[in-house]
Amino acid sequence: MAKKGRRRERIRAPESEYRDEHGSVLVLRGSLTPATRQQYAAELHGNVLSQEDAWQRAVEFLFERLAVRWDVAGAEPLTKQKELLGRFRFASAAERQWIRGVLREHLAEHFPDMETP
Repeated sequence: MAKKGRRRERIRAPESEYRDEHGSVLVLRGSLTPATRQQYAAELHGNVLSQEDAWQRAVEFLFERLAVRWDVAGAEPLTKQKELLGRFRFASAAERQWIRGVLREHLAEHFPDMETP
């Protein structure tokens, strides 16, 4: 007989917050599946004709997989994947540079075995 009302608590990946000088906060998850790690490596080294294109795709891929929340200074926090990715695609050059730095720092701390973009 099945026991009703018993729910397993879902284990959540740890999250890390990164702040910029303008008050924006980017929250990244602290875990990636082995399959996601393989996909990232394929993105990073995928386009042999244009390493710059592969690098840009790898940054976007990491952002899509790791971003949990983005509080852009003065706006409502973004938490849905479509919204996060859309905002990333429209980010200014300075915001993109900050995000790349955050991703590198996050990978170094949580995923030292992975190559940074």
